[in-house]
Amino acid sequence: MGIARAAIRAGWIGIVATAAMMVWNTAPLAQSADARSEDGGSSDLAKQAQNPVADLISVPFQNNLNFRVGPHKQQQDILNIQPVIPIKLNEDWNLITRWILPVVSQPPLTVTGDREFGLGDLNPTFFLSPSKPTHGIIWGIGPTFLVPTATNEALGAQKWGAGPAAVALTTHGPWVVGVLVNQLWSFEGGPQAVNQTTIQPFVNYNFSGGWYLTTSPIATANWEAKPQDRWTVPVGGGFGRVFKIGKQPVNMQLAAYYNVVHPTEGPDWQLRAQVQLLFPK
Repeated sequence: MGIARAAIRAGWIGIVATAAMMVWNTAPLAQSADARSEDGGSSDLAKQAQNPVADLISVPFQNNLNFRVGPHKQQQDILNIQPVIPIKLNEDWNLITRWILPVVSQPPLTVTGDREFGLGDLNPTFFLSPSKPTHGIIWGIGPTFLVPTATNEALGAQKWGAGPAAVALTTHGPWVVGVLVNQLWSFEGGPQAVNQTTIQPFVNYNFSGGWYLTTSPIATANWEAKPQDRWTVPVGGGFGRVFKIGKQPVNMQLAAYYNVVHPTEGPDWQLRAQVQLLFPK
């Protein structure tokens, strides 16, 4: 377990240090006309990256370090690999496919258990979204699924599941504001039955040069748990920037969230770092 903790700590130090150096080293030293034009493009691209149903191919790597998890109050690390691939159906509609595959380092969930490492359950979502906003609102709706890809029973529900998902947002000047919700039910009952609601509001304020402030807490309700262990409700936020490494646009983000409500053995707070590769058309 000491090796696993050291590996998590080293990985996080590397992620944060790399992100900081890349963002710092790419900060513009002069504002020529071309630089100002590129800054405007970075800001526009940042808004697209903040839109869950944008017509933009992207590959986010989102690492969540959760503190004080389980009976021994140890760290849990979840790296979510989240490719987003839009499919143009016609001039009016897009199908936005979003995939989440977690790679998990799980602390013991029982007093005598061991730390586990491996894949969690795959969560694909398919949003049908109009290609143009409706009365200033960008939205999408469709199904979300739970695929039992977990390599260990401690890392997933070991069940198939499905449910509805929806997203709505609006942009006004530098603001991007919206909410994403979904509900998952497993097809089978039993002690690990899945009945979970996820609510993710997001608010972003964009500056010139691709910089932005963000808050996007992920609140969850596990309806199979006891009432006192049902909800996780975080508050917090962070900052990020869209810039280029060579010719590759990248969105990097760092944020922290404190769980004002959480299960008895759930995390007190979370540190989130994200590196998102962007592939604009």
